[in-house]
Amino acid sequence: MSLRTLSIVLLTLLSLGVSTSSRAESDFKIGFVDTERILREAAPAVRAQKKLEKEFEKRSQELEKLAKQLQGMQQNMEKNAVTLSDSDRRAKEREFNDLTREMQRREREYREDLNQRRNEELAGVLDRANKAIKVIAEADKYDIIFQEVVYRSARIDITEKVLKALADPPASK
Repeated sequence: MSLRTLSIVLLTLLSLGVSTSSRAESDFKIGFVDTERILREAAPAVRAQKKLEKEFEKRSQELEKLAKQLQGMQQNMEKNAVTLSDSDRRAKEREFNDLTREMQRREREYREDLNQRRNEELAGVLDRANKAIKVIAEADKYDIIFQEVVYRSARIDITEKVLKALADPPASK
């Protein structure tokens, strides 16, 4: 975009802003929703988090068990380092290193799978939240609702309304 075009766009926006600001404040209704709070506190988000914890509980326990096994191996190697022959010590170190790599691989896969599932679940929560926001916006006659802002007044924050709307069980299809 050229500098001239950008200047024209900015002047147009400024003139629109002047004409909008000259209207009565009640003519233009603005709202704000704290998306982070929705993802933390909304009933569907809490249910999704519990679902993920249950879904990944077994793998998490397996990783904890493997970590304890590695810790025990390391303590055993340190305790018996003086009494082991060079070949036995190298074999134990190789076994320890192999198990460490296996642990790292499993942890990486666990994190990747968990992040993918979390993103899937949160996308569903955001979809429901956006639908609830739209219903609230239409019912309360909002002109615009923001989700990302640098500053907002508590007066325009409708996050609580959205949380309440999401707390109601979804209508059966």
